[in-house]
Amino acid sequence: MLTRLSIKDFAVVRASELDFGPGMTVVSGETGAGKSLMVDALGFLSGLRAD
Repeated sequence: MLTRLSIKDFAVVRASELDFGPGMTVVSGETGAGKSLMVDALGFLSGLRAD
């Protein structure tokens, strides 16, 4: 289970810490808030190529 995501120097993100509590987590925000970058960082961790 993913409990924390630390992103550093990924795309335009200099540094970000995301803590996930127990249960389901919903990520929402306005356009340009970084939701897709978070998903891309998870993909990069799992071995997908970064665009």
